[in-house]
Amino acid sequence: MPPRKTPPRIIAAKTLVHALALTPLAILAWQFWDVYSTNSDALGADPVAEIEHRLGLWALRMLMLALAITPLRQLTGQAVLVRFRRMIGLYAFAYACLHLTAYLALDLRGYWTQIFEEIAKRPYITVGFAAWLLLVPLAVTSTQGWIRRLGRNWVRLHKLVYAVGVLAVLHFWWLVKSDIREPALYAGILAALLGWRAWKWLARRRPAPVRSA
Repeated sequence: MPPRKTPPRIIAAKTLVHALALTPLAILAWQFWDVYSTNSDALGADPVAEIEHRLGLWALRMLMLALAITPLRQLTGQAVLVRFRRMIGLYAFAYACLHLTAYLALDLRGYWTQIFEEIAKRPYITVGFAAWLLLVPLAVTSTQGWIRRLGRNWVRLHKLVYAVGVLAVLHFWWLVKSDIREPALYAGILAALLGWRAWKWLARRRPAPVRSA
């Protein structure tokens, strides 16, 4: 049986999502090159901190978007939205990897063995690294082949994304020293997304009312 062709509108929509997801990275790369080549202040007074912050923030945003797909599908009845969940989730992983790489290469400056000391010493790095580790098996098993291989276990495994969300928000919250308004915003978004899932789960478990004869 020949594979079904992807409708042109889906291809166009996915192309747009790719372009939007890569735009923050393209802007950051251009600003980094500007700072490197002209010594401008495009990335502020602390370019390393700005690069790490932006990459981590976009990883968190992509993660929130991926988690929002299911509630949006249920609210709108648009099953086509599920086609974008894996793509956005992989972008969350990509930005998280770049965030970690920037920390290792620009902050630790190649002294990678210090990462284990930092993980043990700094709680915000501990939870951030744990979130990244949990994302690894989710990214690896995101292919159709792994979905077929794991069957129902694939769904169970990918529920780890909820823990990733909690750890990622906690990482951001503990990283901020004083103004917690931004991490609090993402904590609220995550609470709403997980609360929606908890409400739907409880609704499914609620016994159906007994009809009188």
